[in-house]
Amino acid sequence: MRSLSVKRRSFQFSHWSFMFAEIAVWSFVVLAVTGAVLMFFYDPGMSRVTYDGSYGPLRGLFVSKAFDSTMHLSLEVRGGLLIRQVHHWAALVFVAAVVLQLLRMFLTGAFRRPRTGQWLIWVALLALGMFAGETGNALPDDLLSGGSLWLMKSVVQSIPVVGTWALSLMFGPDFPGDRVIPVMYGGHLLLAVVMAGLLIARELLVRRHGHSRFIASLPVRRSARPMMALATIGMLIILGFGFQIAPIWLYGPATPSQISAGSVPDWYMGFLDGALRIMPAWELTIGDYTLSLAVIVPTLVVPGIFFTALAAYPTAERFLLSRRDRRDALGRPKATSRMARETPASNLLDRPREAPVKTAIAVTGVTFYGLLWAAAANDQIAHQFHFTVDAVTIFFRFAVVIGPVLAFVVTRWICLALQQADHHVAEHGVETGIIMRSPDGGFHERLAPAPQEPAITSGR
Repeated sequence: MRSLSVKRRSFQFSHWSFMFAEIAVWSFVVLAVTGAVLMFFYDPGMSRVTYDGSYGPLRGLFVSKAFDSTMHLSLEVRGGLLIRQVHHWAALVFVAAVVLQLLRMFLTGAFRRPRTGQWLIWVALLALGMFAGETGNALPDDLLSGGSLWLMKSVVQSIPVVGTWALSLMFGPDFPGDRVIPVMYGGHLLLAVVMAGLLIARELLVRRHGHSRFIASLPVRRSARPMMALATIGMLIILGFGFQIAPIWLYGPATPSQISAGSVPDWYMGFLDGALRIMPAWELTIGDYTLSLAVIVPTLVVPGIFFTALAAYPTAERFLLSRRDRRDALGRPKATSRMARETPASNLLDRPREAPVKTAIAVTGVTFYGLLWAAAANDQIAHQFHFTVDAVTIFFRFAVVIGPVLAFVVTRWICLALQQADHHVAEHGVETGIIMRSPDGGFHERLAPAPQEPAITSGR
């Protein structure tokens, strides 16, 4: 009986949006396997050695052991470059799948009890995945990752009270010093272990509570998990084999006084770059301390508010709905048992149009993120469209405030219009395209009865 129950509650492919969680899981499996292989060849040391590998233009330069071992892995170990590139692509796909999974859960209301724990796990995985990606990017100690160390230094140094202490913990007495790569390597491994534990906990919660579903969904396919595993792993291998990424031999070793031209962060950190570019150069002086708001706000305040809002939204929604639905239409207080009966079924998902405010909030967040992401290319936009960089920067400063508000209003209006269209179809029927002639000579279209769906009492 236990084995049957576990099988019944395992992954069930009844809607295409359920793929995102499986893509994230199997991308992490690829990350773990390729990362374990890379550990055998990578040396996180920062002591200087002379490069004498197979790449001629760099031969004879003084490089760190981290850079030397990465070059050896990429160009001299059979299959090493493929493993490195698959690992990098898997990291990018993992974060993308987690973002899409969170968006799917938010739009459909899958974060409600008893699946709030799964929501919190995915939120934590997004934050940890971004941190793990940044620590991993720093490990080759090439010119591109060396440039990102300057940003890390600025962010850590801007933290009030503990910033200087944290900076010395990461870099030591000098920048970049000989400590940062081993620290990043240890943090990278620790983050991977924590993420693996969270994914295991998420799987246990899915087996305990089962999968949610839409009212009208496809027949369940119980053999979908092996297919998703093969598709995800195969696509990552194709990406690693056919699309070059992080060619460190073209960048060269990290040099504190230099930075690579045209360097950009991974896609999921683009919003941070954009926020830094459009943030005014504000400072706040308190006593003998000066706070650089131009760094603190985009790198600490904005992400902090974003992840806090994501984690707290299920609790906030539950609190607001309980306050709103505490009394009936006559103003009388509802009994606890009655409120429990009116709670929506926990295994049924919303269509986005059924919750206009929640859907509008989601689109607002996506719009805000997208504008910050686009602002990271303000110099390229100015160059391509022959604007000044200042003009593009000022545009994005206003756009990140006005754009999300417009997105909220328009999305809510669209959802209400779709609801009205659904009510019209339910009342009058579905158009068939068949024109009938009445006995008096008039013409009308034959309407088919709208399909009946089980009614769900909703407190939203």
